[in-house]
Amino acid sequence: MTSELMAQKHSMVHRALGTRIVLTVYGDQYYPLLGQSMKLIDGYEDRLTVNRPVSEVMAVNDAAGRLPKLVSPSTYELIKLAVHYSRENFGFNALIGPLVKLWKIGFDGANVPSPAAIKDRLALTDPYKVLLDDDNRTVFLEEAGMELDLGGIAKGYIADRIRDFWTAQGVLAGIINLGGNLLFVGQSPRRSDGQWIIGVQDPQLKRGQDLETVCQPACSAVTSGIYERFLVKDGKRYHHLLDPRTGYPLETDLSSVTVFTNQSVLGEVEAKRLFFNGGPVAHWADQPGNRGAVFIHNDEQIENVNI
Repeated sequence: MTSELMAQKHSMVHRALGTRIVLTVYGDQYYPLLGQSMKLIDGYEDRLTVNRPVSEVMAVNDAAGRLPKLVSPSTYELIKLAVHYSRENFGFNALIGPLVKLWKIGFDGANVPSPAAIKDRLALTDPYKVLLDDDNRTVFLEEAGMELDLGGIAKGYIADRIRDFWTAQGVLAGIINLGGNLLFVGQSPRRSDGQWIIGVQDPQLKRGQDLETVCQPACSAVTSGIYERFLVKDGKRYHHLLDPRTGYPLETDLSSVTVFTNQSVLGEVEAKRLFFNGGPVAHWADQPGNRGAVFIHNDEQIENVNI
């Protein structure tokens, strides 16, 4: 069975969600699902993106301070989840868009803003100023200038939906790679125990070169790191992970955190929770859905939790 499935490996590459997407299934009969899955991903991007003038999320942002906007069930579900985690105040904040646009780290025009400008934008990132109406499925941002940006959680949500689609279609083994956000489906055909071999990126080398490898049953692997997007100004390095509590890049001795979870959307959130904590959180691995984590410090020291 293992060698047969290995011979029936099919992959498809696509550009969406601002990244390179690679979907892989094992089994000739599942090959048609790849194109269907890419269309599903494109549909989610059409509704959730803030990088185009028109989308459901952009409609909410454009109406900030004026009126609530009706969104589709899946968009509402994701916004509600993002707002819930934003209100936990551990570092993840789906309202941080105004600050990201101020710093522009990783984009043209990157700069170090003035303290006054940072303070002004911080006032627009309060997740308690998002009004959610479950009955009418509407979202209202109370202050003009507020912006929802689901980029920190959307890939995980979409990966989970693709997995649901594959599972319903009977896929025995597959890999969903949304630009480094990995979700493994079923049992690996490469190993008799069905576990997947997962590489953890070396922050100091090019993408695809690993510092650590982990074996896990079907799971999600999500990384938060500061090594790919940064600005150097007057000899000081500013990375792109902004702390919504201060408005400045988080001060940390971590290069990256990779988490292994049952759900990819949970991985998106928990990678940021651990990263902003600066290290392991007490009893984190005991929480439902959390499998383990790998911390890589700036000096390349590796710290494993439950691995």
